[in-house]
Amino acid sequence: MEQLDLLAGKSILLGVSGSIAAYKAVDLLRRLSGRGAVVRVAMTQHAECFISRLTFETLSGLPVLVDEFSGGNHTTIGHIEITDGLDAAIVAPATANIIGKIAAGIADDSLTSALLALACPLVVAPAMNERMYCNPVVKRNIAALRDMGVRVIEPDSGDLACGVSGRGRLAETERIIEELSSVFIRHELAGRNVLVTAGPTREAIDAVRFISNPSTGKMGYAVAAAAKERGADVILVSGPTQVAPPAGVKLIPVTSAEDMHKAVLNIFPKIDIVIMAAAVSDFKPSQVSSRKIKKDEAMELLKLERTSDILKDLGQSGKDCILVGFAAETDNVERNATAKMRDKNLDMIVVNDLLRTGSGFAVDTNAVTIIDRFGSRTELPTLPKTEVAKIIIDAVVKLMQKSASAHPHP
Repeated sequence: MEQLDLLAGKSILLGVSGSIAAYKAVDLLRRLSGRGAVVRVAMTQHAECFISRLTFETLSGLPVLVDEFSGGNHTTIGHIEITDGLDAAIVAPATANIIGKIAAGIADDSLTSALLALACPLVVAPAMNERMYCNPVVKRNIAALRDMGVRVIEPDSGDLACGVSGRGRLAETERIIEELSSVFIRHELAGRNVLVTAGPTREAIDAVRFISNPSTGKMGYAVAAAAKERGADVILVSGPTQVAPPAGVKLIPVTSAEDMHKAVLNIFPKIDIVIMAAAVSDFKPSQVSSRKIKKDEAMELLKLERTSDILKDLGQSGKDCILVGFAAETDNVERNATAKMRDKNLDMIVVNDLLRTGSGFAVDTNAVTIIDRFGSRTELPTLPKTEVAKIIIDAVVKLMQKSASAHPHP
């Protein structure tokens, strides 16, 4: 399933200030244009010391605003005209100087005048020496921008133009584009509390052994990040993984199925949407030894029992919320998944065939089929788990809309 590029058809103002990193703005312009955006460029006069306006005019196909008072053509007001009809603006690179001017509302050249005339979201990507970036005045100005609703893309660490290594490098182009794209993400889940489970559980056998599975948590963590992007308040209950939690998501680490069961039921009363992406162990040892069991004793002592069925308990609660489960199958894949959805009273299930290449555990891709209780079925090709997660959240939003239509409030 191909997703529409969020930047396609958008009008973007690219502001370029006087930094050695100005050359990277050329690649940014090229990449934005390649994604279907219409890019207008405004530069400071100092930026022209590093790269010419002709380069930007050639790549954008549009005039570049530098000094609207030169050239003798004053039939229009340049800094107003360039901001008409914009969807977003970005300053990359943003020097300490221009950050201070934006924060103070100073408009002493064409670019800062244009920024003061904006009626659209603004993103800034700082680039400067580490000592300048850490200066309290610069920190104060960046905080002021954030308070005004400006998105600030934190710089990277690495070799700087001044010959030292530290924080202050302009963020990589791909990250800048991702941040700019996020401006256009719809926030249908704003005000919703979403619970996502992820990763494996570990069921202790003795002091050194446990029962588990190959889950890495990548799918669940990607789902949590996608829900957060759409405006939700997200709680992530995760078994042991090596994956860093997404920014802005509350992480509750657990180990066993029972730990996850308790954590989920404790949080559940305040949750609007549950997405159970964790690979919860179905079995656990009936007795756990506090000491290491010797090999010759293991077969006699090791007896298994079922773990708590978290999804079934949630489905039987009667609470008005969206319940989404995952099913990893090897045989009769969709039939078993549909039966699981009915048995556990789920609103939607995401199923993947573990025998399919690029699907399942310990890989960065997945190939799933999404089925909801209204009979809708969406089969996805093999995609990165980050993309699968976004499509899953799309399906959740559509399911909420279907549910609202089926049960309108009086």
